[in-house]
Amino acid sequence: MNPKSKTKIKKAASLLIMIAVIPAMIAAGTIVFYDRRYMLVSTAVAAASCVLFFISYEGREHSVRRTVLLAAMTALSVAGRSLFAPIPFFKPVTAVVVICGMNLGCESGFLCGALSAFFSNFIFTQGPWTPFQMFIWGMIGFIAGVLSKPLEKSRLMLAVYGIAAGVVYSAFMDIWTTVWWDGSFLLSRYVAAISAALPVTMVYAISNVVFLMTLSKPIGEKLARIQKKYGLLQKET
Repeated sequence: MNPKSKTKIKKAASLLIMIAVIPAMIAAGTIVFYDRRYMLVSTAVAAASCVLFFISYEGREHSVRRTVLLAAMTALSVAGRSLFAPIPFFKPVTAVVVICGMNLGCESGFLCGALSAFFSNFIFTQGPWTPFQMFIWGMIGFIAGVLSKPLEKSRLMLAVYGIAAGVVYSAFMDIWTTVWWDGSFLLSRYVAAISAALPVTMVYAISNVVFLMTLSKPIGEKLARIQKKYGLLQKET
């Protein structure tokens, strides 16, 4: 099999895991198991995210070093969420995940987001909401990797993405809020949940912008130096 065909197969497998396998796991945990198996579902999502990550690195040099960078970014995300625990909803997790996606690539961004939710919730309490957090933070990191060039060139674009990420995160988590009520999804209830969460959504969005404007440049420069030193500048796609 030629390299181009192999790359296409890897990309297809990665997309299948993200848009089909992981959402199906979350749906099963919410509908089939009625949220009683949330730790099983969370662990399965974490495992699938790792598969997604390692598919992209199969046969590549320096994968161990890049994995260490990813572990460091995930640890920073978890530590940041813990450090800002006294301030409700004002957390650097999304910013760190976005920075990871921008600098290390799509799959790294997804895994950083998913594992940040999984591990930090051992501090903040695991629950049926964990798989939802894992998926949405993962997708925020993945899309940041896709949009890395415009996000790196324009701080305005980065700020807009931070606001959008806060709105999307809150809107997606309100899906869980709606379904949790009685196991069914009602549009009217969902609209009510979104409306009630507007103040929280605003805090999410503002915190994302603040942390992205503060952290993106220094962390990005350090990651760039490390990747240049060890020949890791090519991001996975």
